[in-house]
Amino acid sequence: MSLARKLLPPLVSGTLFGAGLTISGMTDPARVRGFLDVFGAWDPTLVFVMGGAVLVMAVAWRIRRRMGAPIFAERFSLPDRNDLDGRLIAGSILFGIGWGIAGLCPGPAIASLALSPLSVLPFVLAMLAGMAAQQVTSLMPRRRQAVTE
Repeated sequence: MSLARKLLPPLVSGTLFGAGLTISGMTDPARVRGFLDVFGAWDPTLVFVMGGAVLVMAVAWRIRRRMGAPIFAERFSLPDRNDLDGRLIAGSILFGIGWGIAGLCPGPAIASLALSPLSVLPFVLAMLAGMAAQQVTSLMPRRRQAVTE
C-alpha cells in the first residue's frame, strides 16, 4: 500500500472532523461548559452535534456490514474487547472531570491549535503529559489479586 493511500484518509477525515468541530462551535470551551450547566444557562447545541454524529455512524455501520473489506486498508480494525475494568472507569471519570473543567477534550483541543494556539496550549501539553503517563503505567506489571475459595 502506498504512503499516500495510507495517509490520505486519516488526513482528510481529521481535517473534516476539525472543520466540523469548528463550524459547530465545539472548539469554544464556554459552549461545552454551557451544555454541562443543566441547572443554569443550559446550551443544548452539543446534543445536536452528538445527534448528527450518531446518525452518520449509524449509516457507516450499516455500510460497513455490507463491505467485504475497507477501501483504504486490508481489513477493518474493530475493537475486540467489551469488558469494563477499574482503569477504564477511572479514566472515564477523569476525562469527564477534565472535560467539565476545561470545556475541551482532545479533538476540539487539537482543532483549536489552529485558531487560538496560546489559549489551548496548556491543555494540549497537559493532555500529552497524561498520555505519556498512561503509556508508562501501561508498561508496569499489574498486581493480580489472589482468588480465594
